[in-house]
Amino acid sequence: MEKKKSNKGLIIALLALAVLIAVVPLFAQRGADFGGSDDAGSQMVSEITGTEYEPWFTPVLETMLGGELPGEVESLLFCVQTGIGVGIIAFGFGYLVARRKYQKPGETPRADRAAGKAGAV
Repeated sequence: MEKKKSNKGLIIALLALAVLIAVVPLFAQRGADFGGSDDAGSQMVSEITGTEYEPWFTPVLETMLGGELPGEVESLLFCVQTGIGVGIIAFGFGYLVARRKYQKPGETPRADRAAGKAGAV
């Protein structure tokens, strides 16, 4: 019976690297102003045209609620949107992996069958 090789050193090094990646940016630039791409874009348009940028429309939720959404709510909605997107992508990958797993021996996948029919014409 073979003894499994331990990778404790590698795991510790990778964990330390992950902590550094998370902590170093917090102290890299004190007082940095983090703005969104919308702010940067509107500033650039103002510089190019020489006039103040006027948005074409207001967001639907801001119109319904009568004011700007708090930052926490915006972050929550962004995270929910991200979660839905990741769920759809994960479902797609899971489907692609599982269809081969449950494929009957000798059966070709649907995409191959469709390509074969198109080539036979």
